[in-house]
Amino acid sequence: MSGSFKNSKKINNGAGVSKSKGNRIGFDSTQWRAVKKFVMLTSSQNVPVFLIDPLILELINKDLEQVKNISHGSTSECKFFCVPRDFTAFALRYHLWKNEEGWFRTAENMGFQCLKVESKDPRLDGIDSLSGTEIPLHYICRLANHAIHLVVFHERSGNYLWHGHLRLKGRVDRKFVPFRKLQFGRYPGAFDRPELQQITVDGLEVLIPKDPVHFLEEIPHSRFIECRYKEARAFFQQYLDDNTVEAMAFRKSAKELLQLAARTLKKLGVRFWLSSGTCLGWYRQCNIIPYSKDVDLGIFIQDYKSDIISAFQDVGLPLKHKFGKVEDSLELSFQGKDDVKLDIFFFYEETDHMWNGGTQAKTGKKFKYLFPKFTLCWTEFVDMKIHVPCETTDYIEANYGKTWKIPVKTWDWKRSPPNVRPNGVWPISEWDEVIQLY
Repeated sequence: MSGSFKNSKKINNGAGVSKSKGNRIGFDSTQWRAVKKFVMLTSSQNVPVFLIDPLILELINKDLEQVKNISHGSTSECKFFCVPRDFTAFALRYHLWKNEEGWFRTAENMGFQCLKVESKDPRLDGIDSLSGTEIPLHYICRLANHAIHLVVFHERSGNYLWHGHLRLKGRVDRKFVPFRKLQFGRYPGAFDRPELQQITVDGLEVLIPKDPVHFLEEIPHSRFIECRYKEARAFFQQYLDDNTVEAMAFRKSAKELLQLAARTLKKLGVRFWLSSGTCLGWYRQCNIIPYSKDVDLGIFIQDYKSDIISAFQDVGLPLKHKFGKVEDSLELSFQGKDDVKLDIFFFYEETDHMWNGGTQAKTGKKFKYLFPKFTLCWTEFVDMKIHVPCETTDYIEANYGKTWKIPVKTWDWKRSPPNVRPNGVWPISEWDEVIQLY
């Protein structure tokens, strides 16, 4: 690709002029020239970068079929990379990058000023001897008054891509670029691994996600929270881990059940998150609590789909009970193998809080569990990218009180949670519908 422009004559300002087309509009912009140099640099060094810039991906997506049909060098007008802005964002899959040092030297020889941001590798935080190992997270390369933001994506064991937080260390020149305008790096992020396609954009060959819409939809919801390895280690120093045969067997079954539930709900397009004891186990000890006996998930009631029950039955999880109804206190429980249950709690939103319901089968009494409002973030748990409440401490304190760090083995769902409230009784005429046991 470094030979991409051999058909154009150079004119003084460095913009390409196509012989057949006369003047090419917009190709003298500093943005386009910075991107062109960056694309030449990465292709000459075989660096597998792809375009993730939200502004440009949106523009390309509006016109995708037309863009795909444009052959190299045939554009007379610069439509995408010439839009005025401070940054163009690309991503790099780190495990495919072979020659970081050489790339840096070449970038500087081409006139780029580059800043490298690194930090600890969170994948190694759980391993005492390796925690603290630094990895590159972001590169910002400036040419004239335009900068390329290269976001480094790392592979995670749940088969997804992760990028880190862009934190500036002490001596960095805060005026190097307008950092506040960066669209990636305010917090760590997680993305499905995208399939890529090559297209020609403004005469430059670039890779973009094959499904740009899916990638664009992921960006605002990509925030990632790491499991708290340090606190988990401290927890296990205080309360020894249960490594009995029974505990190991339960964890294995619970992990398989959780992975099966996640696949099933993903196929249905239903968002869910780790709730109750499963969320507590992730947050407190980065693991499944061995005496918990079930797997707990939360789903917003507006994401409920009528085929959830049949989808779980199709993968071998029969319905154990169904309490409540869609408009009030719905709760489903499925029977996994080895006596491990899957409990799904549906959450309802009020103006200033969320709640999920509970029903006592033998009396018809209703209960309500109140939570402060929360949003969803990604984390990694049992080798999966999975949602948890971003406001995790508030969520767990609502459910387990301020003493949630201390293990409690006997738990009464009607009395123990600090956020439980009585919520009336189901009328006997509705019991057939709202208390179904199998």
